[in-house]
Amino acid sequence: MKKRLEINIGKIKLKNPVMVASGTFGYAKEFEGLMDLKKLGAIVTKTITLKPRQGNPMPRVCETSSGMLNAIGLQNDGVEDFIDKKLPYLAKIGVPIIVSISGDNVKEFCELAQRLDKEKDVDGIELNISCPNVRAQGSRLKAQGLIAQDKDATYKVVKSVRKVTDKTLITKLSPNVTDIVEIAQAACKGGTDAVSLVNTFFGMAIDIETGRPKLGNVTGGLSGPCIKPIALKMVWDVAKNIDKPVIGMGGIMNASDAIEFLLAGAQAVQVGTANFVEPGVCGTIIKGVEKWTKTRS
Repeated sequence: MKKRLEINIGKIKLKNPVMVASGTFGYAKEFEGLMDLKKLGAIVTKTITLKPRQGNPMPRVCETSSGMLNAIGLQNDGVEDFIDKKLPYLAKIGVPIIVSISGDNVKEFCELAQRLDKEKDVDGIELNISCPNVRAQGSRLKAQGLIAQDKDATYKVVKSVRKVTDKTLITKLSPNVTDIVEIAQAACKGGTDAVSLVNTFFGMAIDIETGRPKLGNVTGGLSGPCIKPIALKMVWDVAKNIDKPVIGMGGIMNASDAIEFLLAGAQAVQVGTANFVEPGVCGTIIKGVEKWTKTRS
């Protein structure tokens, strides 16, 4: 890969600005026969929690016009299972590994970060404070709704995690807010090295034959091409108002979409829903971004 595509996010050097988004690529092994994993700029893992999590009731996914709804609920086998069974495979790929983490409170986020800080094969940590399918039960941070909907709660989590790890921190922001810029600024004040945006939008779908919601959780997170114009605008707004790298995502289906985010001020992008539609799409996007970069040199 040409050096012109190389970028730095905190301490992490990426050979190109194309990553896979958390929750859409599993732990990479699921895609090993579908694309050359070594071509990726970085891999952001499926979100892990301190203890195993069962996730939400079925059904968890449904299609919508130009997009999809999901309500997985962060199902995973916990941090120790990740370190013992998933990380050894990820470490062999040869690209930066960014681990997405989520917790119900500051203590859980910090415990996760401290545990991962000991792992040399973990290059960075993405703080998932914006999953729309989980509510922090009994959390003093944000008893109702998401941590990422409150600038003070966001600041508290980021600042606390920053104290327990030197690894690159990326804070993943929610679009379900009045002013995403103030949340991004709070994350930067807390010590994040970068912000990634946007996570999915709140949404729901109803089966008119049964009169029941199509998701077992009733509501879920909307992603796909339908959210791209809004995500792009939010990236534009944040990039103009912070001095840390912005990683853009939201409806990126091809190289042109990715380039739009780069032009809007993002230094890198994450590809999510498109991986379900075309599992090898990231390789195509990387080639397209490289070709576009050549025309501008």
